Amino acid sequence: MPPIDTPHLYPRNPGTLLDLAWFDKIAVNTPAASARAATLATRRSVKQEWQAAWLVNAIQCIDLTTLAGDDTEARVARLCAKARHPLADHILEGLGLDAVQTGAVCVYPTMVGAAVRALEGSGIPVASVATGFPAGLMPLNLRLAEILYAVEQGAAEIDIVISRAHVLQGDWAALYDEIAAMREVCGDAHIKAILATGELGSLRNVYKASMVAMQAGADFIKTSTGKESVNATLPVSLTMVRALRDYGARTGYKIGFKPAGGLKTAKDAIAWQVLMKEELGRDWLRSDLFRIGASSLLGDIERQLEHHVTGRYASSSRHALA
Repeated sequence: MPPIDTPHLYPRNPGTLLDLAWFDKIAVNTPAASARAATLATRRSVKQEWQAAWLVNAIQCIDLTTLAGDDTEARVARLCAKARHPLADHILEGLGLDAVQTGAVCVYPTMVGAAVRALEGSGIPVASVATGFPAGLMPLNLRLAEILYAVEQGAAEIDIVISRAHVLQGDWAALYDEIAAMREVCGDAHIKAILATGELGSLRNVYKASMVAMQAGADFIKTSTGKESVNATLPVSLTMVRALRDYGARTGYKIGFKPAGGLKTAKDAIAWQVLMKEELGRDWLRSDLFRIGASSLLGDIERQLEHHVTGRYASSSRHALA
């Protein structure tokens, strides 16, 4: 079983100048992408202790998230307690593990301070959404101010949302300038660029937006806010990781990937890890290059691991998140 790893082991992406030639004439074969994605969950059969190992690894890559209008400091504190100790003691003992933690906790900017206090000493970073999440329809100066506030509160990672209109209008310079400005005010905090792929119109636009975000200095590219009608899907994720791979081949920098929204079952957690391993290799099975934005997913993983240890399925109410 791999140990809990420290995030951000690789050099940060400094970005490049905007270069349309890297993506302007790109074509994406949508039926082929869908066909390739459909094989990911069926080509590998992961059972017993191997399945348990993949699920424990998924926990270590989860950004345990609460982004509800009725969030309180008490709810955030309970979520952070779950992030510190996501598996019941008898499950850890049955797996032969001393400890497991989630990759991060993700909250709204006003909840960052509470999360930082609750996670003190754990080594778990706090991620904050910002820039007018989830729509991003705020003046740029206010979106930048929101980033600064979250960083001042102690956020180590900032999940920004892009202006979808820039993509739909093909205004790549505007998109680049926007993300580059956000990257600059993040300072040492790592930036995850949420593309809201369900609202971009085509896989071709998804590829182009991914490449622009990386050229502008994004440390991670992320599928969705979780608030769109269509969130993370395997064909979209495949398109994004192919862009990520192409960027790495050109620059030598490793960029992280975060699917978010719609990943609810242990089977989903394994399918996306298979995608990362087959397309990018083992390095992208660590939390410094792969995160899963999720809330309810952890409950199903814990339930499956309890079955592995005890041979019995517990009621889902036994694995409450907060």
